[in-house]
Amino acid sequence: MDVPVLAPETDAMRVAPSSVTPSTADPLWWRSAVIYQVYIRSFADGNGDGTGDLAGVRSRLGYLRDLGVDALWFTPWYASPLADGGYDVSDYRAIHPAFGELAEAEALIREALELGIRTIIDVVPNHISDQHEWFQAALAAGPGSPERERFWFHPGAGPNGDEMPNHWVSNFQGDTWTRTTNADGTPGEWYLHLFAPEQPDLNWNHPDVRREHEDVLRFWFDRGVGGVRIDSAALLVKDPALPEVPELVEAGGHPNTDRDDVHDIYRSWRAIADSYPGTRVLVGEVWMPDPVRFANYLRPDEMHTAFNFDFMTRPWRAFELRESIESMLEVHAPVNAPSTWVLSNHDITRPVTRYGRVDSAFAFANKRFGTPTDLELGTRRARAAALLSAALPGSLYIYQGDELGLPEVEDLPDGARQDPMHFRSQGVDPGRDGCRVPLPWSGQHPPFGFSPPELTWKAGGAAPAQPWLPQPQDWAKYTVEAQEHDAGSMLCLYRAALRIRRELDVLSDGGLEWLASEPDVIAFSRGGGFVSVTNLADRPIVLPEHHEVLLSSSELVDAPSGDGRLAPDSTAWLRT
Repeated sequence: MDVPVLAPETDAMRVAPSSVTPSTADPLWWRSAVIYQVYIRSFADGNGDGTGDLAGVRSRLGYLRDLGVDALWFTPWYASPLADGGYDVSDYRAIHPAFGELAEAEALIREALELGIRTIIDVVPNHISDQHEWFQAALAAGPGSPERERFWFHPGAGPNGDEMPNHWVSNFQGDTWTRTTNADGTPGEWYLHLFAPEQPDLNWNHPDVRREHEDVLRFWFDRGVGGVRIDSAALLVKDPALPEVPELVEAGGHPNTDRDDVHDIYRSWRAIADSYPGTRVLVGEVWMPDPVRFANYLRPDEMHTAFNFDFMTRPWRAFELRESIESMLEVHAPVNAPSTWVLSNHDITRPVTRYGRVDSAFAFANKRFGTPTDLELGTRRARAAALLSAALPGSLYIYQGDELGLPEVEDLPDGARQDPMHFRSQGVDPGRDGCRVPLPWSGQHPPFGFSPPELTWKAGGAAPAQPWLPQPQDWAKYTVEAQEHDAGSMLCLYRAALRIRRELDVLSDGGLEWLASEPDVIAFSRGGGFVSVTNLADRPIVLPEHHEVLLSSSELVDAPSGDGRLAPDSTAWLRT
């Protein structure tokens, strides 16, 4: 395993728990925060049933503090049938029973704040679960009822209404319309779902929809959350005429994506967030190729930040990554918003696997079974990418398990897969379950400490409670226990990087200055005293003149002169 070069830890560099309440302390905390994504089903199991829960997260808060994160972003923890991993919400004011109770969520928010860690929750405004009381009432009320006006119910096309109202493409592949059945058994209206049929789209032209989501924001802000991540943020508003998608879409003219009226919604949300003490942030999931349209969501009276998917999906090539960094900083500058830097999340192939492929970019359409990967190469690049992204100005997101160097689990049994993307592709797409496998914490065998050892045996001692997705048998080398005392581990690299990032003021909010370098090298300075160099060439390179190597993703290579050179697929942080 590569051993990072790091400067000795001093008393000044050690991170102490916060002594103030983060919700009201630093109003600009979000501009350079390190935010850790918790996919709750797979983080830690507190009651031994094989499913991650709030008790498990609470038991691991010390780990998250020691890692050095500023906030936790939780994917949906609400009541849900889990048809799409919780993104089909049936009640925003209740916790899913498998995860715990509302009182536990309140305790988690409070306990994390005491350690200096804020909580960001996920809100899914485009759709709800088909089991939500609103949709059940709409089905029962029938065509033409007020209850159906909260959704997109519509008569079918064709002589007998047998055809879908339009041919919009689902984000999960397959059709976007499902036909209902009337009370008398006859075929009824169709309803719109840009995702799975279990996720009917809401009609954001209806005042009930807007009022309900504003109340949900207040419900959770009242309980101390530090922000909201907004799922599928550009999809809420639809053209009421439901036209087909034109071949050439003019800005703001798509019938179901990035319509101009969507910004009115986020202005009202921002006003609510700003009415609370401290800074309660709005973070958008905005997949938007047009940089100007993307920046519109970050105007001062709308969202604080939005996910930078461009950087995450680029291939491991210096030109591509530098172009993405330059363009994102340029896009954010006019609205004075910081960029976010993300290497993966619960939807994306993990970096260790992705960067080891011939095509190291990411696109859902190209995610297929049987794609070969070089995990040794991917791990080396993932280490370098971790330092590169952590050195950039703005906020940093870490998806759980990336700090352990976990690979994508690509050989899950077919019977274990649960992602609707897999099933709606007729089994062609492996789906997203491979990056959602429960974390390994300790031990030599599954469940690797994911469930408490004293609780892993079911009544009668017949068999251990297995995680909801099976862990590979060879994951003992990836456990927290195996890595935390190994100076060359991915975990120690992340801990060192976040410690230095927090200690050095030049790595907070601000800009960067590009340094002259070879075409396959990315080099920049932050604040004049810090330099980051990433070598994407196929040979070692000479480092710029420096006083000290703060951290390196791999061992330096000795040159004939005795000076250390930076190995291929490596990043070094230098003090100049």
